Amino acid sequence: MTTALERPRGASALPGAATRIRTGAVQGSPAVLSIVAMIAIVILAAVIQPGVLSMNGITLMLTAAVPLVLATQAQMIIMAVGDIDLGVGALLGLVTVIAATVLTTSPALGLAMLAGIVVVYALLGFIIQRRGVPSIIITLGMSFVWLGLGLELLPTPGGQTPEWLSAIGQWRPELIPAPLVLIAVATVVAWLIARRSRFGTRLRALGSQPATLEKLGWSLVRTRMAAYAVAAVLLILAGLVMASQTRSGDVNSAGNFALMTIAAVILGGGNFAGGRAFPVGAAFGAITLGLITVLLSLVSLPSSFQSAAQGLIVLAVLAGRVITERFIRS
Repeated sequence: MTTALERPRGASALPGAATRIRTGAVQGSPAVLSIVAMIAIVILAAVIQPGVLSMNGITLMLTAAVPLVLATQAQMIIMAVGDIDLGVGALLGLVTVIAATVLTTSPALGLAMLAGIVVVYALLGFIIQRRGVPSIIITLGMSFVWLGLGLELLPTPGGQTPEWLSAIGQWRPELIPAPLVLIAVATVVAWLIARRSRFGTRLRALGSQPATLEKLGWSLVRTRMAAYAVAAVLLILAGLVMASQTRSGDVNSAGNFALMTIAAVILGGGNFAGGRAFPVGAAFGAITLGLITVLLSLVSLPSSFQSAAQGLIVLAVLAGRVITERFIRS
């Protein structure tokens, strides 16, 4: 008789986790509410300013959402293993600073610094798993480290990104808005990692059934370290995209990204307990949050009220998701 320990390592080796994830996807319909909210926001924006539906209008509306989508996919991977990264915003700011300073003057050193971030993130995963340090505490502490490093490299916003990086931010294809292409690529990559690979099965199992994962012979430490390393790569890409758009560096440029990425993951069907990873839903959640900011700007809402209004809209969508899931379960 074949036992669970003798099954091939991969998706088939974790039937319980796979069943739970499929059930959650069906019950939660993760992307539906985000899509509905996104469509409603686009319609309202088009009524206020019809030009937003043009090629240039869509590009302007979605440009700022590209780094947010990438950062949200990274947060999704962290949350899939049951953790939360509160250092996302500070790290993105540091990456923009590196891109606008060291990467321009000393490309090899700049790439080494970016690679060092990946190593540090893997070490964070090791500490969290082996020492039991809460992810919220260690990532919050690291956010001050990222902030300090960024201020040391570039005390005030400025610098200049390399020409090849600036060219990415200025890329404009003729047939489709560039942000849509970048968002689609980021979502597909995250989907392949989180939903179609053995690694994705392991990271979701780590968040929902760590004991089963360990019984099957997989290292919990290596799995968490790999999850953090992959998340770091996505965050670095998000920071580089942000730097390519502004062509400069600012350590405070993504100060609100930590909470926004968490909200986007939840909007897209994720949860705080771990075990879930919905890249498509996370992308729609991030786009929705990005469009909310655009809509509030179009209605000329004072900046002092925009954060409050954005929070109320997010709470309304989250409440709709909770009500919908309870209705479906009943």
